[in-house]
Amino acid sequence: MADTIAAPNTTLSQLQSLHGIFAVFKKRGPTSAEVLGRLKKKLLREAGVANTKSRKRKKLLKIGHGGTLDSNSSGVLVIGIGEGTKMLTSLLKGPKRVVFLQKYTAVAELGIATDTLDVKGNVVEEKKYDHITKEALEEKLKEFTGEIMQVPPLYSALKKNGKRMAALMKQGQEVEPKPARPVRVYGLSLQDFSPPLFTLDLESGSGCHVRSLVDDLGKALSSCAHLKELTRIKQEGFSLEDALREDHWTFADIAQVLKPCPVSPEHETNAKKIKLEG
Repeated sequence: MADTIAAPNTTLSQLQSLHGIFAVFKKRGPTSAEVLGRLKKKLLREAGVANTKSRKRKKLLKIGHGGTLDSNSSGVLVIGIGEGTKMLTSLLKGPKRVVFLQKYTAVAELGIATDTLDVKGNVVEEKKYDHITKEALEEKLKEFTGEIMQVPPLYSALKKNGKRMAALMKQGQEVEPKPARPVRVYGLSLQDFSPPLFTLDLESGSGCHVRSLVDDLGKALSSCAHLKELTRIKQEGFSLEDALREDHWTFADIAQVLKPCPVSPEHETNAKKIKLEG
C-alpha cells in the first residue's frame, strides 16, 4: 500500500518549510512524548502522508519539545520544528537558568508523601500538619527562592544507562537517586492556603522539578507533602493564550504563530534529498 494519499489542505514541502518554535497546550494524561507523536502524525496526515513507519516519519518531519511536562501536568509545551529543534538545543544547553524561564501554578497537599512525589503515586508516609500556619509556610518559601540544591525525582524522564528512570522504577529495578544539583527559582509565592491544600505561584529555570520542591518543602515544615496538580502557564515567552489546542494543530495555524529561525544550507540540501528519495 502506498504511503502517500491526496493532501487536501497542504503539501509535504510546505510542511517541511516550517522552521522555528511555537507552543501547544498539553492536557493532563498523555506524556510530552505522546503529545509530540500525536502532533507529528496529525501534521503528516494533513500533508497527505499516512501509515508511514516511525523511522520514515522522523526523516520527513523534524520536531521536538523544549522541556518535559509530567503526564499528570498540563499547560504550555514549547515545540521546535525543522531547524527550530536546534533553537531548543541552544536554549537548553546554553545559560538555561537565565534564558529558559518557566512559570507554574502548583496545588499541593500537606500530610501525605508518595513514592512519585505526586498524586499518582503510592502513599509512603503520613504526618500531622496542623502545626503549619500560613505565616510559617510563607516564611519557609524564602528558603526555596534563588539558587537551591535539588535531587530530581526517581520517577522522572531523566535517564540512567540510556533508559528513563521512571520506566526502570516501574519495572521494579533499583535506581540510585541522581546527585543533588543546583536549580534556580526566581519567584515563589503562596496563592492560597486551605489546609491540607495550598497553591503556589512559581517561576524557575529549566531543570527545576516542582514535585521535588513540594516534597522538600513538606519536610522543611516538619511534615510531608505531595503535588496534586501542576499547570505550566508560561515557557520561554509563550503563555497559555499562545498555546495551540489540538483542534488547531494545523499547518496554517502553526505558520501564523511560528517564531521563525534561519535555515542552514545543510538543511536545505538534506530536504532536497528526502524529497528525491520520497
